[in-house]
Amino acid sequence: MSKITEQDFLFAAEDTVTSVIAKPSLEPWQILVVDDDAEVHTVTTLALNDLQVFNRTLTFHHAYNGEEAIQYLKKRPDIAVVLLDVVMESDDAGLIVVQRIREELQLDEIRIVLRTGQPGYAPEEKVIKQYDINDYKTKTELTRGKLVTAIIGAIRSYQQIRTINQSRRGLEKIINSAANLLEHQSLHSFSEGVLTQISSLLGLPAEGIVCAQIEDDGSASDRVYVLGAAGAYAPFIKCLLERIQDAEIIQQIRQCLYDKKHLLYPQATVLYLGNKQYNAAVYLQTNQPISELDQQLIELFLSNISIGYQNAALFQQLKHTAYIDALTKMPNRNAFINLLQQIRQGEAEHSAVALIDIKHFSDINDGLGHDVGNEFLIAVAMRLNEHFVLPAQLARVDTDVFAVIGHSDIVSPDAINAAFIQPFLVAGHRLQLRVNVGFCRLQDTDSQALSILKSVTIALNRAKKSLTSSHQYYLPEMAQQLSSRLTLLRKLGQDFAQHKLQLWYQPQVSLQTKQIVGVEALLRWPQDNGDFISPATFIPLAEYSGLIIEIGDWVIQQACMQIKQLSQLGFRIRIAVNVSMQQFRSPNFVQSVMDNINHYQIDAKQLEIEITESIVMDEPQTVIKALQQLKAIGVNIAIDDFGMGFSSLSYIQKLPLDRIKIDRAFVANMVNEVSVAKSSDQVLVETIIRLGKKLQLVTIAEGVEDAAQQQALIALGCDEMQGYFFAKPMPATELTRLLQQKIAANKIS
Repeated sequence: MSKITEQDFLFAAEDTVTSVIAKPSLEPWQILVVDDDAEVHTVTTLALNDLQVFNRTLTFHHAYNGEEAIQYLKKRPDIAVVLLDVVMESDDAGLIVVQRIREELQLDEIRIVLRTGQPGYAPEEKVIKQYDINDYKTKTELTRGKLVTAIIGAIRSYQQIRTINQSRRGLEKIINSAANLLEHQSLHSFSEGVLTQISSLLGLPAEGIVCAQIEDDGSASDRVYVLGAAGAYAPFIKCLLERIQDAEIIQQIRQCLYDKKHLLYPQATVLYLGNKQYNAAVYLQTNQPISELDQQLIELFLSNISIGYQNAALFQQLKHTAYIDALTKMPNRNAFINLLQQIRQGEAEHSAVALIDIKHFSDINDGLGHDVGNEFLIAVAMRLNEHFVLPAQLARVDTDVFAVIGHSDIVSPDAINAAFIQPFLVAGHRLQLRVNVGFCRLQDTDSQALSILKSVTIALNRAKKSLTSSHQYYLPEMAQQLSSRLTLLRKLGQDFAQHKLQLWYQPQVSLQTKQIVGVEALLRWPQDNGDFISPATFIPLAEYSGLIIEIGDWVIQQACMQIKQLSQLGFRIRIAVNVSMQQFRSPNFVQSVMDNINHYQIDAKQLEIEITESIVMDEPQTVIKALQQLKAIGVNIAIDDFGMGFSSLSYIQKLPLDRIKIDRAFVANMVNEVSVAKSSDQVLVETIIRLGKKLQLVTIAEGVEDAAQQQALIALGCDEMQGYFFAKPMPATELTRLLQQKIAANKIS
């Protein structure tokens, strides 16, 4: 069947149409001709070849059957108008193409003009409505003028629909950006939305950039950055403006930011956005001057979204503050937790995390000042950045604690130690920094970020407490041990509140009179099954938690009450109470002791405060001041475990001491049964006793277990003894009974 028998019906002489705009300057409109007759393609191209619509020429594409048309549209979705024959390989081939364009390809912007040389095959009205057909013409009535009119109408409709869709997409970007301002790309996404929206308002393709003098953290800058870009400029997002390498565009944008006003050029428009604090320049490649009406529309739009831009910049700054360490510019603790979660969601089998704690960093701050300390932290951050490159991730999670996440081969003790081999030179100070490091292989812990942080913190704390190694790897049993300790600590608090703790007493005996001259008060924690939890287990827990201050006050109160009760029974003995460093740090400690002495109306000399050498060396001035105040009212002072803490004799001389206690470790090994020569421990005991006599202090030996030790101590001139050889620790009732027995016997067996 011949589709066209006469060519000239397309070009009726009476129809004359001129171009809409004479001078083309924009990208051509893309027209797809679909017809199985090659002559139709030729005639259509000749008829419309010189047509210009809205200052844009036409470019023709060709398909010769329905399937070819569909495949072409899959590759070129930018087709504006399809001139589609109804009857091709089948009577309804064109209608099938329309259906596939709308339903399968989801191309709702393309305009479709149906043509047929056989009026009997015209589509029904419902088909035209259902599939959004722009026009329908029989080829016999389609003169050149009518064809041009159909093309112009279709292109106008296409441009309007694209403008609406582009405007909708631009608004969606701005709305989404406003709803997600806390996302990392919020400022950039907002800028891209502004660019897309303005382009759509002008009916132009999005082609341009948004620039501002602002850093990625939202702070002001002397440099101009590309915040958002579209079209050919998209690769330059987040880059310096100079990367565009177009002197004219760079000059125009800088001029806009300097003048703080819109600049209109023949081929481009630069719009000013914001205020003095938060401003930006929007460069659009318009290729023609924009109309006065469009200028008014853009001005209204910019005034409406100006506040949104300022908010986006402010939120960018707030987000940067929330996730970036201000001093080192590293990710901070919040960002570190996010990094942990992201890595855990990926491949974690071979990943590890480390916490790096700088040893004695507070000494740098105290000795050299915080400014120098900050410079050292910056230097550490730079050193770590040099040693750990991507894909390893770094962060500063605390004052002097850094973190690194990466493959376990990279995050290792050797790699971290290598970063600290060389000394740090800062502000004229050369220091060799040492670190404690906790490691955690992600496969060894829970998948949650906070759980990972907890695990690696446990490992770091183990490393800080270790005397043999400066690094520790997390093991699952560490968490179990910690959980057990916390459970025990909670139970300790509960039992103390319920008055279940007990104070027992171990007698101290004078070697001259063989009489009990004092007792040491010892804490006991009984359990429901009759067992006792060792003080070596629960005292450190009480000290760690701060509960020791309350327990210590209770012990002193109980000791004073016991002194009162024994005095009323006729027994004048002293009671020694062990005091921890946490108690000395308490501002109410001294006053609490005085208040208890006054409340029970006892002789202050009957109360003895017992300290260890390690306490003295920890904070000597705090301890010495408190002891001097107590000594002034008559309280006795004893130093325990003497010889074990390597204390300075200069501090010993400053302490208002009454008594030195010789550690049980020396006493246990001082008797040498094999050789007549003195053992090293016996020499130490003798030295301590002589030192005590020189300082006019009473010496008392702990841990005396047998008669041989007793005789050796007597021979060395020791004053008092304490140990199982005389009596074990006992409750107050048993102590009273023992004292009464000793009075009856008038001596110690």
